[in-house]
Amino acid sequence: MLRRISTRYGRVAAHDHDGHGAPIVLLHGFPDDSRIHDRIVPLLYRHRVVTIDFVGYGASERTQSSLVRPGQRVDEAVAVLEALDVSDAVIVGHDSGGPVAVETALASERVSSLFLLNSYYGRESALRLPEMIQMFGDPRLAPLSDAVIADPAQRAWLLGHTARRFGYDPDAPDSVRSRAVIPQFFGDASQPDALRAVRAWTRALPRDLGEQTRRAAAGELRELSKPVTLAFGAEDRYLSPALARQMADRYTGAVVHEVPGASHWPQWDQPEVVAGLIADRR
Repeated sequence: MLRRISTRYGRVAAHDHDGHGAPIVLLHGFPDDSRIHDRIVPLLYRHRVVTIDFVGYGASERTQSSLVRPGQRVDEAVAVLEALDVSDAVIVGHDSGGPVAVETALASERVSSLFLLNSYYGRESALRLPEMIQMFGDPRLAPLSDAVIADPAQRAWLLGHTARRFGYDPDAPDSVRSRAVIPQFFGDASQPDALRAVRAWTRALPRDLGEQTRRAAAGELRELSKPVTLAFGAEDRYLSPALARQMADRYTGAVVHEVPGASHWPQWDQPEVVAGLIADRR
């Protein structure tokens, strides 16, 4: 069931899948949407599964804001948990949805367990950002980024280059790229593009990384009493298993899984493995 939940930033689309087991909440990052989880949702059928499209992405409202405010994504996630009366949830964050999941777990008693997929939190020595994200996140390169985004041919080339850097075939049919990434840059039959939202979230990256680094250094992650699991695709050269191990050291008793045969989207590349790991946290 598709639910549209009002927040002070705009309406969030939440896809609520029925199930009798304890809930699992799946968050996307940028530049994709909740469809990155399409291959694992059916495998978690014993559970209530909620997937979220953050404001500006997927089926959520498009706004005119060119900013993502501090704490906005956490507010959106908590609004969904409260509106749907979700409690005792495993919250799963992928890519830039990972920091949102971390901070939602810190902020909300409705979350019982934290699960991170090829994500980051603050500036670790093993963190490598994709070149596209580095360019979009650098304020000095804003005119270049805006020019690339404005040109459909350059936009398409950049997405293809980024896919190859992650080890994916940009021309593969029914890929995570075609399902969930390209629609954010070009729109599709079901949604307009999310270009304004992509630029807004990437512009906020330097600020967010700085705040995450501060919170981690202050020991806030170690104070999290909830179970923490990190499952990273073994073939991701950017948000890599080496980064997962560095991140795990920030928590007490975190568990790290390396997912063979998977790159940046292990939930797409190896859905049975990832679904099993998530279900085990219940």
